[in-house]
Amino acid sequence: MKGTLWLAWRQQRALILTGAAVLLAVTAWVVVMRTDMTDFISSHHIDTAGCKGWNGGCESEATLKLLADNTGPLRTLGSLSAALPALIGIFWGAPLIGRELESGTWKLALTQGVGVGRWFVTRFALAALCTVSGSAVLAALVAWWWSPVSNMLDGLYWHDGYVFNATGPAAVACALFGLAAGTAAGLLIRRTLPAMAVVLGAVAALRFALNTFRSDWLTPQLWLSQGDAPRREIGSGWSTGEFGFVDAAGRKHAIPDACPWGEGLPDLKTCMAQKGFTGRYRTVYPSSDFWSFQWIETGIFLGLAAALIAVICLVLKRRPLP
Repeated sequence: MKGTLWLAWRQQRALILTGAAVLLAVTAWVVVMRTDMTDFISSHHIDTAGCKGWNGGCESEATLKLLADNTGPLRTLGSLSAALPALIGIFWGAPLIGRELESGTWKLALTQGVGVGRWFVTRFALAALCTVSGSAVLAALVAWWWSPVSNMLDGLYWHDGYVFNATGPAAVACALFGLAAGTAAGLLIRRTLPAMAVVLGAVAALRFALNTFRSDWLTPQLWLSQGDAPRREIGSGWSTGEFGFVDAAGRKHAIPDACPWGEGLPDLKTCMAQKGFTGRYRTVYPSSDFWSFQWIETGIFLGLAAALIAVICLVLKRRPLP
């Protein structure tokens, strides 16, 4: 190892080694917790594969204890994975160039016959490699621990932020976006602390926007049931909260105004007959949509990261360092 790579390693090795140590400790914790969980499942003969959603028949004392013992720790690990992009942007991205400009240490590299472009590419590439590797391992740990108790009863479901934002390719892409956002902020602001604040706001704002508008990316499935038969159970699906009745023409009529029933009111079957309703409906995103949502948001994060990297390169090319 020599040249700009050696310099990049020397300047970033404290972060790299600290991150590796934390990741190793988290891995050991997850291995112990998941082993205890699978031993409990085996010793109590819990059919986790047949207990998805609130479909009934699985609410045993052992199953509820299984979820109570693991849901909280899983939320903690999921929160760490979801927060990783902001942490990387704050403590790695913002100082990557910002601290160099603030302290003037960038001059050391450029006096060794190294161009600005090569200096930046080497530093950013090392940081990006570690970011992708670390975030991928952490996301895999969340998914691995969660998988035996996924989408069960009152536990964590695939669309919960603790799982969705912490696993899959979108978690890795978001970490790369955090690094790029922090680096761009450090270069443009040229002061580390303000750049840290900016990248925290940027990552939080983007996460909030995606969480708010996620359901708009895809059209939910329409599930119908005939007559007054119970609606199809959601299972592992993500309900939109939209449900009600359909008439003979296929028009939807939402609850509660369409056909209220209860004490002093017509029963459900009578009410449906009076109003000409032929069935009931609900709209749901099935669990298979997890990957569609993931790849959409992965594309958004990678596109924004690429745009920020392009801005950084353009600024370094056209604006001389101070």
